[in-house]
Amino acid sequence: MSLYEGILNKKEKISVIGLGYVGMPLAVSFARKVDVIGFDLNKNKVNEYLSGIDATKEVGDEVIKNTTVEFTCDEKKIRDCKFHIVAVPTPINDDKTPNLNPVIGASEIVGRNLTKGSIVVFESTVFPGVTEEYCVPILEKESGLKCGQDFKVGYSPERINPGDKVHRLETIVKIVSGMDKETLDDVAKIYELIIEAGVHRAESIKVAEAAKVIENSQRDINIAFMNELSMVFNRMGIDTNAVLEAAGTKWNFIKFKPGLVGGHCIGVDPYYLTYKGEQLGYRSQIISSGRRINDDMPKYVVENIIKKLIEADIKIKNANIGILGITFKEDCPDTRNSKMIDVISELTSYGINVKIADYEADKKDVLEEYGIHLSKFDDLKNLDALVIGVGHSKYREFKKEDIEKLFYEKFDLENEVAATVDELNKKVIVDIKGILGEDIRLSNEYLYWRL
Repeated sequence: MSLYEGILNKKEKISVIGLGYVGMPLAVSFARKVDVIGFDLNKNKVNEYLSGIDATKEVGDEVIKNTTVEFTCDEKKIRDCKFHIVAVPTPINDDKTPNLNPVIGASEIVGRNLTKGSIVVFESTVFPGVTEEYCVPILEKESGLKCGQDFKVGYSPERINPGDKVHRLETIVKIVSGMDKETLDDVAKIYELIIEAGVHRAESIKVAEAAKVIENSQRDINIAFMNELSMVFNRMGIDTNAVLEAAGTKWNFIKFKPGLVGGHCIGVDPYYLTYKGEQLGYRSQIISSGRRINDDMPKYVVENIIKKLIEADIKIKNANIGILGITFKEDCPDTRNSKMIDVISELTSYGINVKIADYEADKKDVLEEYGIHLSKFDDLKNLDALVIGVGHSKYREFKKEDIEKLFYEKFDLENEVAATVDELNKKVIVDIKGILGEDIRLSNEYLYWRL
């Protein structure tokens, strides 16, 4: 009996190591068909799931309450499984080099609890060669077993898009790979249990690793081009969005927009590719240039905020700026590698008073991770400037009256009557993603700027 048949007949179990934005939805989806153990080192996270709370908002509290996944922090439970999926993050170090510590640590945990006849599949984004050259030796050392003889390995890169309710785990084609034909067949069939869109069988593990890392590198480069265009057009006094809208009428124009590039994928994965290239004697040109442009965008945004404050005759030091949005993308609570953190840090370096609100982000997580206290939206008052950093759906619904109440009400105190619009210091709005309507963007009451 194959491992696939054993899992399908519930004689064997699947383990998912790492229960974040990728691992948890994966475990929940598999649990609808087979027996699953979900393991994570974070006790608070596991306890939240056991209490029926989905802090990621990927599947919802109701689904978590009713799932049959056995959530645990006890690594010995992994021994009850034969098909192991490693879905831990792969961040970068301060020097922009890959930080493989999470995947190395997960390999050690799996290795200590590995049994004969198992398959270990890695989903973490890595550069080609990590699975076979880094993870396999660890699995062998910790288990005392021999890869290819006692256990097999595969790679199937995650493609989950946090916060996206259309492109879900089940509706995105899954790349799968295995160290040999037999392993590939088992891996493919097991993933086909949950992937409605089907799987693509890569010809090798390294091909699958490379395919994943270039997906986000391609997006990074395209967004960098848009950001560069934005900087050029800004100097020309041309609205970038208007240019892109006009150019987008051609059938083969690829539609990207400028923006801050953060998160655990697009802002990280290119560094894995350039790192491996440099190890082999090739220094990337296009990929590295795109990364530099995107990494510098927070500073560029702040420079333009300062210019608008000066234009509005607002004193920079102790100016009051409200920021809406701290997550790395819209409609998602994930703040990992959010470039809005860099924007906030840069603003405070000028002595500016910054208040941040985000109805998606978890206040406790933001405080623990960044030392930032999130405010309620209603606490954003008497502002000199408003920065909309993330295009959350709720912010896209804002009307002019919603924006007006956030700013100072300025009066001619001598005559106790309101000054005219021309006599007032105009209100500054920096709408990074360009989500506000024309009633605000074209109003002469505001100094409006967007990428």
